Order: sequence, then structure tokens, then C-alpha cells
Amino acid sequence: MADDIVIRAQGLTKRYGNIVAVDRVDLEVRAGEIVGILGPNGSGKTTTILMLLGLTEPSGGHAEVAGFDPLREPLEVKRRVGYLPDQIGFYDGLSARDNLAYTGRLAGLSRHEIDERFADALDRVGLGASGRARVGTFSHGMRQRLGLAEILMKRPSVAILDEPTTALDPHSTQEFLAMIRALKSDGTAVLLSSHHLDQVQSVCDRVALFHRGQVALSGTVTELAARVLGGGHVIDIEARGAAIGDQLAAIPGVVRVHPLGGDRFRVDCQRDLRAEIARRLAAAAELTGISFAAPSLNEVYNRFFEEVRDAAD
Repeated sequence: MADDIVIRAQGLTKRYGNIVAVDRVDLEVRAGEIVGILGPNGSGKTTTILMLLGLTEPSGGHAEVAGFDPLREPLEVKRRVGYLPDQIGFYDGLSARDNLAYTGRLAGLSRHEIDERFADALDRVGLGASGRARVGTFSHGMRQRLGLAEILMKRPSVAILDEPTTALDPHSTQEFLAMIRALKSDGTAVLLSSHHLDQVQSVCDRVALFHRGQVALSGTVTELAARVLGGGHVIDIEARGAAIGDQLAAIPGVVRVHPLGGDRFRVDCQRDLRAEIARRLAAAAELTGISFAAPSLNEVYNRFFEEVRDAAD
């Protein structure tokens, strides 16, 4: 439904002199949806986020966040949006609870609302026992959790997360991703900017791939794989024999063959070619495994930018 859209950008543009940092971006995010925004440094992701937050003025186009214009109604947007930047700033001399109380007051929460919410927010991010500890004693991972607690305490319509798992260890990363999924369960729309493509794929419903200030591709990973990998069917093969890669590449409908090391290969196909592959390899190879593989966002991303570089050469 159209009224479920809580982030809408239409033709959003930002120029710095002759440099176009964001070029007519269209983007929509619905309530309870997690959308990843991806792209190399300088592709326009951060500038787009700043315009959605009302922290920089667009040169053109229009944005609406939680029903408000970030340019004309920035305070209303800030009350309804939780933002976790890649560098979080807290007052080290204050406790976690006092930091949350301070930012809660800035967000317009009453003292009663702050007292009612802060303990639950700290518990949800695993900091329930650390509420009175000074933030200056917190590790990087604990600061990230506190940043998410700050978002939870606001109970926002929108959460914008910029590289939230940077420098976290693998266990903490998985816990943090689970907390992001919980935001979706709350009905919060999440816009997630990250360079960790496997993490984006594990939590996001859709992704938008930025290139030179524009959204070059947008959709589910399966939809992007169909466009970039040539059909969206990815088949994993394990086979012993001579010139397996060449035999696979000669099958009509095979777009590309990726050696995975040893006897394993990954094949991008225009359709389900498992039967054809089995017949082709039966005469000259020992086929020990064949199965569908989930399309990889990492493969989609790398292939897209390989083609971009090839086209520029």
C-alpha cells in the first residue's frame, strides 16, 4: 500500500559546484522493510542519507521521511528517525542511562517516557547490567549497542544505520544483525548502508546499488542476480575429470563458470540446466554433486562493477 511508504525520495539531487554527488535518486522504503544501500565510496550513499535526515539541503528533487519534509520540517523528522552513524558520539563521563536520557530529551521525550523506556532499550541490546557504567569504559561493540538502544528508546518510524557492524567481532556481528531484524519485527523501516555484502544479504528485503550518484540497480538479490548474472539460476557442481570448466562453458544457456577450487565449480545459468550438465559430464567426468545455490550479493556486486570497468576501458 502507498501509505506504508515511510521513506520516499523522488529525483533527489545534490550538487557541489560542478560536481553532482547525488543525481536524481528515486527510493522508497516501506514500514517494516529493511533496504540496503550499497556502492563504493563516493557513490552518493552518505550524501543521500544526509539529505533524508535534513542535515544537508538538496539541490533538486524531493524527500519525505515519516510523512515530513526533511528540509522544511527537520525537527519532526529527527523525532521520528533513529540514526546510527559509523562514528558514534557519546559523553564518556556520563553513564549509559544518562546519555540515553540526554538524547531522549533532545528528541522531545518526557521524563516519564525516558524512565519508562530506557531500561527496556538497554535490555534489548544486552546492556541491562551496564546502565550506570560510564560510557568511557565501554568497548566499541558496547558503544554500537548503546547507539542502537538510543534508537529503540525513541521508538522511531525509521532507523538509518551507517556501517553498524564495522570493527565488531563475528559473534557480536551476528548478535547485532539479530537486533536489526528485531527492528523489522517492530514495524520500523530500516535503511542500512554497509560494505559487508554477506551481512546485507542476510537481513535485507531489497537492495539499492549506487553508482556515480544514481541508483543503478534496485530489487531483491534474486532479481538483481537475474539482471546481472544472466538469468538468476546459480548451480554448484562438484566433478572430477579433464577440462570440466570448458565442458560446462560449452553448454547452451551457461553464462559464466566460476572455479571454486579443487573439483568445485559455480555456474551462472539462464535457466535450470542441471539435467543438461549431468548429461554433458556423464561421458568424460565423475559428477559427485550438483545443486542450486542461492544467488550471492557479493557475486552480483562484483560482476556489476566489473562490467562497469570493462565498459569504461
